[in-house]
Amino acid sequence: MHTHRLWLLSFLVATAAVAVAGCTPDYPSCETDKDCHAKEFCVARKCQQCRDSKDCPAGQSCNSGKCDAIPGYCRNKSDCPAGQECIANQCKACASNGDCPAGTYCVKGVCGSKKPCKSENDCAQNEDCVEGLCVAAEHKPPPPPKECKLEPVFFDFNESALTTEATARLAQDADCLKKIGRAVTLVGHTDNRGTQEYNLALSERRAQSVRDHLGRLGIDGSKLTVLPRGALDAKGSDEPSWAQDRRVDFKWR
Repeated sequence: MHTHRLWLLSFLVATAAVAVAGCTPDYPSCETDKDCHAKEFCVARKCQQCRDSKDCPAGQSCNSGKCDAIPGYCRNKSDCPAGQECIANQCKACASNGDCPAGTYCVKGVCGSKKPCKSENDCAQNEDCVEGLCVAAEHKPPPPPKECKLEPVFFDFNESALTTEATARLAQDADCLKKIGRAVTLVGHTDNRGTQEYNLALSERRAQSVRDHLGRLGIDGSKLTVLPRGALDAKGSDEPSWAQDRRVDFKWR
């Protein structure tokens, strides 16, 4: 009798184990993550690749439990088509300079090294504004003869009238211009005090004063071009250095 009871108990335990084992859901149905394949998750009683996009590799997002590639995803510019930038991991055209690497500019949706410009004043002194972009001058004029050199003309603070020293120097510059016979640009400058608008106007008046005086000395006005640059090239920080900023330079053409 005792042996019979032991046998019956063992049979019931084995039967229960089989019953429990037989209750495991059929894949892809599940009760827990353990019922799913490796790197899968049990969501709403169904095995799937992801619960949300955090479960997916970089460049993929979770869509209906499946990791799909994100259209236009990029890690850097090399992942993008020509003419597009990698902005916040998306290949697209730039909208502003802030979308571009340091030292480059956004022009018509593309980042480039050439600075946009509306006039020569937006560019460095050794650059020209060509079709809205600052570019290095392609053709540099040959240097003038060594025995002839054009010297800059300096001005008093907030003045565009020529000083006695300036008129004496212009007499020498006029002789040089007559010898060479080439056209020049008169580049007006100011120190860095004052507003941008005021300094541009003042630098133009200074260059115009030089042009007018050279005309009275017999220089053809068609060979003299005025270019005001205001304080764009100013480097001074005190009176001696500011005095060097208040000038008109000559640039051969």
